[in-house]
Amino acid sequence: MLNAILGSEPPVVAPALLAGEWRADGVQAERVGPYVRRVVSRAVLADDQAVRTTVQYAHQSARRMAALAPAARAEVLERAAELAVRHRDAIARLIALELGKPLKDGRGELDRVADTFAVCAAETRRIGGELLPVAGWARGVGNTALTYRAPAGVALAITPFNAPANLLAHKLGASFAAGNTTIVKAPPQAPAVSAAVVALLLEAGAPMEAVQLLHGGGDVGAALCAAPEVAVISFTGSVETGAAVARAAGAKRLVLELGGNAATIVCEDADIAQAAAVCARTGYTNSGQSCISVQRVYVQRVRYAEFAVAFGKEVAALKVGDPLDPETDVGSMVDDAAAERVAAWAAQAAADGATIALGGTRTGATLSPTVVLDPPAGADVVAREVFGALVAVLPYDDFDEVLAACNGSRYGLQAGLFTRDIGRIVTAWRELEVGGLVVNGSSNFRLDHVPFGGVKDSGFGRESPACMIEDYTVVKTLLLRGLSIWGTQA
Repeated sequence: MLNAILGSEPPVVAPALLAGEWRADGVQAERVGPYVRRVVSRAVLADDQAVRTTVQYAHQSARRMAALAPAARAEVLERAAELAVRHRDAIARLIALELGKPLKDGRGELDRVADTFAVCAAETRRIGGELLPVAGWARGVGNTALTYRAPAGVALAITPFNAPANLLAHKLGASFAAGNTTIVKAPPQAPAVSAAVVALLLEAGAPMEAVQLLHGGGDVGAALCAAPEVAVISFTGSVETGAAVARAAGAKRLVLELGGNAATIVCEDADIAQAAAVCARTGYTNSGQSCISVQRVYVQRVRYAEFAVAFGKEVAALKVGDPLDPETDVGSMVDDAAAERVAAWAAQAAADGATIALGGTRTGATLSPTVVLDPPAGADVVAREVFGALVAVLPYDDFDEVLAACNGSRYGLQAGLFTRDIGRIVTAWRELEVGGLVVNGSSNFRLDHVPFGGVKDSGFGRESPACMIEDYTVVKTLLLRGLSIWGTQA
């Protein structure tokens, strides 16, 4: 199936994986590539019966998946990592076609898929339990307590379009590592990429019961979330959709990553050339469609003009165009409406007194990299999640002031800080209301084996294989009365 999905001639049919069978029949939805402006894939849509069949099959498969030894799971994940490397270019090309993401970024994403599967494999081998210190308290003397981590059962992974391969690898890899059966609800914008990643795991030797794949819209997601057989849900997407997921799920375990409005602070002691280059490179990766993409850059006023000039030169040097060109830095956004929204936000900021130093225009779904200087604090480009090829650059005077400005956002996912002052670093780490701080780098940096997640409206829970395995498992305790390695003397 993987070779069929990665065939050289689009459009690709993105099949559903239902009750252990790849199914290409049924009502299909067409995906038009935002840059190539033609149909690049067709997804087989799930109906109500498909949802019911999926849930029932997953529930029936949970016991078999739980019986698969961690060593066997790890070996599958290691082979999946190798397959991700082997099919790197083909899947990156599919990402470029479905999403307009530059080929070089797609290749980088597949490198991360391989790393993510490999880390999941390593974490699988470490799943175990504890001998608890019950004899340290009088009532525990003479007893023994043990725990182990058991699979949750059925996990639901709802993935976004902006990093469809790696974010699916995180959710699916960790769930498989934990011993669950997983239902994947793919993003409508990237059905073929999602099918390819699922096929990687199956081609690596995972049982067909390990995963099912459905395509569709919010109605399919809502029905899956509400299913009582589903034990845990991992969702990446908007705040509004995340809230809908939580409402539909009810009393289920949730891991929600709900976006951001990432700030990067540049202090007066920073290397301005380095900071400008890093912020330019990471502010427009994937046309800014990343929850940790650099959106707000706060520069200490004494270096503000210098940074603005250096940053503008770096942004102007980015190559914009065909995502299938290996030299392209900035391709298209996900669709025309997304590009038009960001262009409109830039124009409104200019009307309110900001300066558009670069960009602000679009051709179809391609927004020219846009730099907005000194917008008002209440402007959409500052206060809301842009999720597009736009960076706002603002001056600040003192460090406490800029920390307060960063914390004024409803989001709190990740931030960046350029400084050599250890006092500022510790203060920012303590005071910034974010899940992670990157020092001498922008907000847009992530290591896939390190805990990642936010606070406030950026969601809750942490994504990394080790953290997600904890969410995808339940602790089971064994109490042995009258039997203790410590003896029975109170």
